[in-house]
Amino acid sequence: MLSKTEVGTGGEKLAAQWLTKQGFTILLRNFRHGRYEVDIIAGRDSVLHFIEVKCRRSTTYGHPEESVSRKKLEHILQGGAGWLLRWPGYRRVQYDVLAITLRHPTPPEYLLFEDVYL
Repeated sequence: MLSKTEVGTGGEKLAAQWLTKQGFTILLRNFRHGRYEVDIIAGRDSVLHFIEVKCRRSTTYGHPEESVSRKKLEHILQGGAGWLLRWPGYRRVQYDVLAITLRHPTPPEYLLFEDVYL
């Protein structure tokens, strides 16, 4: 059985692959600004996306997206602000959550929540 860290790391790798197939260009993974982290920073259609990835092995304890708290969203906003301080000039920015549910032996299920706000 995979550990929580292995599920998270594997989920981020799956997320990057899936996002690429959906037309996103991955700019950076695991961007850190102080104590804040953004899992994936990507671009698509002239929009910069800060993406939080949540991956679960099952929905026994809820869907992956349900674990994104208000505090976590605030941390993503702070991480995104740190990116924009270093690399300004983006006219359109969006904060997203990508939920991945792993249900072996079936393929993973992906659900992208775009333009998430507090």
